[in-house]
Amino acid sequence: MRVVVTGAAGFIGSNLVRALADRGDDVLAVDNLSTGRREHLGDLLDEGRATLAVCDVVTQPAELPSLFDGVDAVVHLAANADVRYGLQQPRSDIEQNVIGTHNVLEAVRDSGVTQLVFSSTGSIYGESDVIPTPEDAPFPVQTSLYGASKLGAEGFIAAYVEGFGVNATVYRFVSILGRAYSHGHVRDFVDQLVEHPDHLHILGDGKQRKSYLEVTDCVAAMLGRLGRASGFEVFNLGTADYCTVDESAGWICERLGVDPRRTYSGGRRGWVGDNPFIFLDTARIQATGWRPRFTIREAVERTVDSLLEAQPVRGPSGST
Repeated sequence: MRVVVTGAAGFIGSNLVRALADRGDDVLAVDNLSTGRREHLGDLLDEGRATLAVCDVVTQPAELPSLFDGVDAVVHLAANADVRYGLQQPRSDIEQNVIGTHNVLEAVRDSGVTQLVFSSTGSIYGESDVIPTPEDAPFPVQTSLYGASKLGAEGFIAAYVEGFGVNATVYRFVSILGRAYSHGHVRDFVDQLVEHPDHLHILGDGKQRKSYLEVTDCVAAMLGRLGRASGFEVFNLGTADYCTVDESAGWICERLGVDPRRTYSGGRRGWVGDNPFIFLDTARIQATGWRPRFTIREAVERTVDSLLEAQPVRGPSGST
């Protein structure tokens, strides 16, 4: 297949590009390199197994149709992905997640691409009354600008499917962990413990219940449906389990060989928009034959290991 991946030098994008290249697809990686890193794709580019186009889907929409011309599918991952800081820059989620998606949709329509894959989020469910939360759960009040913008983008995609005959697959992720992981609590905790192994500060009360998914499992789900959508389809992605933030902190500390004193900011949420319980029903995607290979604990541990490859941990004494 000829596939374009937007946000291709980011966390999930770079892992997806690698998997596509490994199975022999013709891959064009599109990224503005504002947060994505070329080195995530470096060996693939150097070996000619993928091509990089530096382009911003928000500010350079006129460049997109020519990039999409003749491709079989577009996987749209480019986004503002950090929920925590949305209120500090309220327009960012609208621009990157809604306008950027609309620009991609217009380019898909103009270039005649028939398959679109979109990375949404479990955050669109807000603080759901239905746990585990299925794809057809009623949407409560939105709790984050990020979730609201992803829901808006989903709405535009559904309308383009209806109006222009595009086929689209939407994935609503839990938090994804693994190689090239760039932000989130695992990185925060590792960074803290490298700096001061005797103390770990945790946002909220540590009792927040979260579900995580290893990035290779996420990518495997996307590859399994790529090119197969007929109309508009939505899948939750996650594991059939969850853990508390305190439990994940314990796994991280054990992996690093430290036993820090823990302090907490307090409250049920780590920040405004942090949902204290996220657990998605994944029966729909599992009915297609997909199953995650890694448990939540294994996903956390693999992420710690990948972070330490670039930043060796210091022992309790502070020595390396």
